[in-house]
Amino acid sequence: MQAETLDTGPSKMMLWAGRILSALPVLMLIMSGVMKLTKGAPVLEGFVKSGYPESVIVPLGIVELASTLLYVIPQTSVLGAILLTGYLGGATASHVRLGEAFIIPVILGVLVWLGLFLRDARIRALFRPRRQTGG
Repeated sequence: MQAETLDTGPSKMMLWAGRILSALPVLMLIMSGVMKLTKGAPVLEGFVKSGYPESVIVPLGIVELASTLLYVIPQTSVLGAILLTGYLGGATASHVRLGEAFIIPVILGVLVWLGLFLRDARIRALFRPRRQTGG
């Protein structure tokens, strides 16, 4: 495996691992967003059970799909990851409030950032050790 530099980007293996890890939450979020737009019976039941009005289902689906789309586009992937973090944080909070298992939105959020970390040198650069200058 070749070493990564900031100019050449990640190795092919790292890039493909990042793409695969990014694809998992993307597929789940697209499915979830489409289900909200179609307002199927399970979605309606889940929202009523959660205490949310039916009127927020479609707007949440649009936000979910738009954030996911931004995440998939390389030039806007960081913005998409930030928006998905907020979205999934809200989902986590909703599950915690209801006393339900909240691990799925947490795992999706971790996969969003891990996938981006592997495929985007800008994110990896944030975690590089910096040299201390004298002073």
